[in-house]
Amino acid sequence: MRRVCSRRSARGGLLSAAVAGSLFLGATGCGGGGDEGGTPKDYKVVVGTQLCGGDAVSARASRALEVITGSSRFEASAGKYTVARAAADLAEAFWDPEVDRGDACRVYTPIGTPKVELRVTWRRADGAPTGTPAPKFTVLKMGERTLAAADSANVQFACTSDNLAGSSGVAHIVIGVERWGVPKEPEGDIEVLRDAYATVAHSFSLAMAEELRCEKSGGLPARPVLEPA
Repeated sequence: MRRVCSRRSARGGLLSAAVAGSLFLGATGCGGGGDEGGTPKDYKVVVGTQLCGGDAVSARASRALEVITGSSRFEASAGKYTVARAAADLAEAFWDPEVDRGDACRVYTPIGTPKVELRVTWRRADGAPTGTPAPKFTVLKMGERTLAAADSANVQFACTSDNLAGSSGVAHIVIGVERWGVPKEPEGDIEVLRDAYATVAHSFSLAMAEELRCEKSGGLPARPVLEPA
């Protein structure tokens, strides 16, 4: 399993607006070094649609990220964390019974702003979803089943693809998005937050299904369906 490089260590203190603005000129990627204030030399701030390789976050999902985080700008993802790389990791995992989950991306708000971290993951499921979800989740009509809450969402879809030759037929994949850190009550309109998390999870799921070349995009709709099932 691969993990994205974190730049949280650079949060030594708040930066002024002038310094934060200058960060837009940095280069992308994780690396050593930095200025006297602790900002990495390769630090860069991007819009949501540029995260995770630029193919995972739709314009609609980018707006949803702003609802969740309160920011329209984010720390640039490490160059190796793309949908293509995550799909390759997932496909490789089907040959390894000891690996059933992995990281897809991390989303961080910029240095000098309120700290928010989102984690995007993938995992294999043994079959179609069963059981009753936790009370905080609302079931949505996307894929095999989508569960959305005010602090997380996950989309399960079925994928038939030559890229998953080791799956012996239909592969069941779950893409999850959740807020990381110390658990606390969500702040804001619960329904709006729920829809935002579902939108981000749908965007990553559709991108993964298309990268894996799942038949009929894994049964996922082109746009997120946010009405309860």
